[in-house]
Amino acid sequence: MSLVERHPLRWWGLAVTVLAVLVDMVDNQIVTVALPAIQRRLGAGEAALQWISAGYALGFALTLITGGRLGDRYGRKRLFLVGMTVFILASTGAGLAPGAGILIAARVVQGIGSGLMVPQVLSFIHAEFAEDERPKAMMYYSIAFPVGGIGGPLVGGLLTQANLFDTGWRAVFLVNVPFGVLAVVGALLAVPDRPGTSGRRLDLAGLALLTAGLFAIFYPLVQGREQGWPWWLVALVIAAVPLLALFAAQQRAAARRGGEPLIAPGLLRRRGLLTAQAVTFCTNTAVGVFFVLTLHLQLGLAYSPLATALAFVPAAAGIVVGNVVAMRLAPRYGGTFTAAGTVVMLAGLALIAVLVVRLGGGLSPTALLGPTLVWGLGVGGVLNSLFAISMSQVGPEQAGSASGVVNTTVQLGTAAGIALLGTVFFSRTGAGFAAAAVTAMAVAIGVLVLALLLTAALPRPRRGARFEPRSTARGEHGRRPSSRP
Repeated sequence: MSLVERHPLRWWGLAVTVLAVLVDMVDNQIVTVALPAIQRRLGAGEAALQWISAGYALGFALTLITGGRLGDRYGRKRLFLVGMTVFILASTGAGLAPGAGILIAARVVQGIGSGLMVPQVLSFIHAEFAEDERPKAMMYYSIAFPVGGIGGPLVGGLLTQANLFDTGWRAVFLVNVPFGVLAVVGALLAVPDRPGTSGRRLDLAGLALLTAGLFAIFYPLVQGREQGWPWWLVALVIAAVPLLALFAAQQRAAARRGGEPLIAPGLLRRRGLLTAQAVTFCTNTAVGVFFVLTLHLQLGLAYSPLATALAFVPAAAGIVVGNVVAMRLAPRYGGTFTAAGTVVMLAGLALIAVLVVRLGGGLSPTALLGPTLVWGLGVGGVLNSLFAISMSQVGPEQAGSASGVVNTTVQLGTAAGIALLGTVFFSRTGAGFAAAAVTAMAVAIGVLVLALLLTAALPRPRRGARFEPRSTARGEHGRRPSSRP
């Protein structure tokens, strides 16, 4: 019996799962323009603003790989519903939060819900659609990212500025609820219920060690400046090294015992994949510069939330165009294309920094249109090319694990950028918001220069060849992870 006969509602199932991804993508982009309003209404401190943005990315990163494993074990539909329900409840909690602490906790839980939900969508496409249908299904799935990237900041600016029913910034979280409920109801009706197939135990020890190691890095990075770097925060940073070393050793031991570690040790021996992740981490760290630029525009230049969002629309559009260009050229030129895209990112960021310095308080949204477009073109090209390079280094039997590693690196880089560049920005606000923003941009430029140097070690296809995922005799293809530029 064919897939069409067995699953007549699979296209409706795709529609509701893509809706869920779109809601998640919008939520990922919607918050930044609302941060100054959140600070005013809740009296949130500077570190709290960083946690509100970075907490989501950390929660997502820590559950992404585990979410895929849970879906394999307990069923994709069940985990999708659990993840979406967690996301809805957390969005409600964020929208009703009486203080910054509750809001931060809700943001982390939102990220956890997304980490449980998003992997199931790709698994659903891979399992429920015939090979000749998958390109069309993936096209619909991919649409969620540019739409969310462009629509997220605009929706956030509109909702914050409109102050519907006196909700103010709370609307940027509460808007998730009706669409999330619609996705849950649609999934109950249209997504096929498949039993889990994996009986292996989850690597809870590995997850605990990784969480502890990352906490030991991110907590001091965000809180250290406000707390004056007491000895115990310094000790926590030092403790991150043995914790992460212990995680690596535990992963190798789990693999030797025949278990299923979070990260397949074989992936860590692929130099091309590791180099691509290093560049991915650096570029996503640099993307955190838009966190501080948003604060400068609203707090330093008194931009409205909507004007701030409009200033960033060209960047989102550039990311879309950069992705399209990379899809055609990155498989042919590999690391050379990535290096060129990194140079474009550097040019865009340098132009923005020059405008902040030269125009000062006269910096207008229209002046930023060209530089942010250039920046977005570089970001889209670099991230898409890094995905192509990463997946070319593994075979289909490791594609799922590799895509989880790539997406986790993206989220960790995002969180690191907000933590690092936010700390630099807030440490310099005494000299003025413009000086603080330029200092943070200078650090971001330094990170991008490091990324550019690392691109020299990226794999490059032989002349006349193209990067393609390594295949088995059956020519199967791995799952494509969600990228969040």
